[in-house]
Amino acid sequence: MADHSVEITEGCRLPVLRKNQEHEDEWPLAEILSVKDISGKKLYYVHYIDFNKRLDEWVTPDRLDIKKLQFPKKEAKTPMKNGLPGSRPSSPERDVKKSLDLHVQSASATSRGKTLPTPKRKAESVSLATQVTAATPVPSLPGSAEASQASVYPAMRDSSFSIKSRDEHEQLTSLTTNGTSSIQRHLIPPQPGRKRKSCGGTDEDSQDSSDGIPSAPRMTGSLVSDRSHDDIVTRMKNIDCIELGRHRLKPWYFSPYPQELTSLPILYLCEFCLKYLKSLKCLQRHLTKCNLRHPPGNEIYRKGTISFFEIDGRKNKAYSQNLCLLAKCFLDHKTLYYDTDPFLFYVMTEYDSKGFHIVGYFSKEKESTEDYNVACILTLPPYQRRGYGKLLIEFSYELSKVEGKTGTPEKPLSDLGLLSYRSYWSQTILEILMDLKSENGERPQITINEISEITSVKKEDVISTLQYLNLINYYKGQYILTLSEDIVEGHERAMQKRHLRIDPKCLHFTPKDWSKRGKW
Repeated sequence: MADHSVEITEGCRLPVLRKNQEHEDEWPLAEILSVKDISGKKLYYVHYIDFNKRLDEWVTPDRLDIKKLQFPKKEAKTPMKNGLPGSRPSSPERDVKKSLDLHVQSASATSRGKTLPTPKRKAESVSLATQVTAATPVPSLPGSAEASQASVYPAMRDSSFSIKSRDEHEQLTSLTTNGTSSIQRHLIPPQPGRKRKSCGGTDEDSQDSSDGIPSAPRMTGSLVSDRSHDDIVTRMKNIDCIELGRHRLKPWYFSPYPQELTSLPILYLCEFCLKYLKSLKCLQRHLTKCNLRHPPGNEIYRKGTISFFEIDGRKNKAYSQNLCLLAKCFLDHKTLYYDTDPFLFYVMTEYDSKGFHIVGYFSKEKESTEDYNVACILTLPPYQRRGYGKLLIEFSYELSKVEGKTGTPEKPLSDLGLLSYRSYWSQTILEILMDLKSENGERPQITINEISEITSVKKEDVISTLQYLNLINYYKGQYILTLSEDIVEGHERAMQKRHLRIDPKCLHFTPKDWSKRGKW
């Protein structure tokens, strides 16, 4: 459908043919990010507007609808700075600040020259507070010290219980619950025609300052990747395929592997030390010398074939950097760091006769001023949708329980991260509410603080989950948590499918006081 008489350049937008999940043809609007010529035939690298970047791909001219081509808006030329041009023409309907663009260009020009492996730190996208507020509007609770009660109505139950605040003067963010919540158990039939909002359609580029993300860069911990500073090079996948053990992985995003490796059809990784090699012969030669059959560090958990290893980013720097490079292929919103010293990595593995094979991992700061218990978290694609993601999340909270702290993942979350955490929080909180027993015919009582202490889930996350599930209602002067028949049945079905669980008895973990510099 492409008209070769019209030159299609970077920044142009036009409909591009692709297959949707039902394998039907669709023509979403896409932006041309790059053009290359192979043997006289042009290929176009496209980003589908309002689609996740992991769907970006190289396409042939016959998939382009040239009739609806939109050329980039031309802007006034900006003065040269340090020998570099100002801003390139922006895409249609896109406002670009010239001063910002100059800064981006100069910064990105520096980054292009870096080919050294760099460890990464991620901050995931999608503002949790934004999503919750949009999905479930809840009347604001009184800010006074009065004890206002709320009830929860689970289906098919006769017992009732109330949630009372332990500290009347304590105010919680997002939802000011210094009042009490009482939870009554009655049958609430599902309301016809009322559907709960799905969290699948999240905007992964949305950010909200209320999530505790500092506006200025901080010198420790991970940083939210500023999307306005995207270099055109880093917006494109640079690795075609990765062979890791018995799996071949198709990367989703850019990862700063050395430039000379990006032209290879397959990048080979040792599945035990994660060292990257350019050919199968080099990998075979490496395996004769590599003695590792499990991640370096201490094995702190084992049950069945599942193990967790704790890796210190300072003591095992090469492994940590290689892990970061691999993870960057599947985690987009993060900033890369050379220094892995401030971080711990917890790698989950599956054991067989050949060794301990990496399934996924999460990292955390040794010292977090924001109570983060997870910085990056990833389940590798071959193991996704099998319950390993929730197992990683559950393990992170088990560590927080041993440390005697409440924790929260670093905000904002990615689209897939948000789905996993919302599901885990919902199941964990509903499990507690449904197990509460009535005493002396009165409604059982529990506070938000008690839920937080039992689960090690931060209070703000408990409240946002109750809001997201739409459990909070105002009834006769008190706030009531209502468990409908749909919620109860959905929870029971979900728990029946959740076979993988962490056994705290199998965890052998002693927390360290990282505030003492000598521990590093």
